[in-house]
Amino acid sequence: MEKREFRLTGWHALAIFGGAFAVIIGVNIALAYSAVKTFPGLEVKNSYVASQSFNDRLEEQQSLGWTVRADAKGGLVILSITDADGKPVQAGRLEATLGRATHVKDDRTPNFTFDGHSYVARETLAPGNWNIRMSANALDGTLFEQRVILHIED
Repeated sequence: MEKREFRLTGWHALAIFGGAFAVIIGVNIALAYSAVKTFPGLEVKNSYVASQSFNDRLEEQQSLGWTVRADAKGGLVILSITDADGKPVQAGRLEATLGRATHVKDDRTPNFTFDGHSYVARETLAPGNWNIRMSANALDGTLFEQRVILHIED
């Protein structure tokens, strides 16, 4: 049997380059789809309108002197709000969403109750980074909004 020598022709080069670009374009489309699918969406409906009162709301919130800390122990999520003197704060209203920073599929609304020192909710969390997006009103009606990072170790 006679061995034939392989020759790289223009059609072969076209097929190689076309295949390489098809792989690159396919990966880009898959990554773009994944990014759009996991993006939680807009923070506000109209960013221009929200920006008009941002500084006023920030000053009001900072005047409260509140500090917020989140911990997780024994199947509980503990949200501690303290005033400028380090004393526990009981808000007039507290709403919070607990979820991952990267997607909304694990989002949940814990039922926080005030125990005299902190707000406590029964939640079992997988390891990793979690966010608590909280909104509370002081007893005088001042709105306090903050994103609190909670890291759960393995």
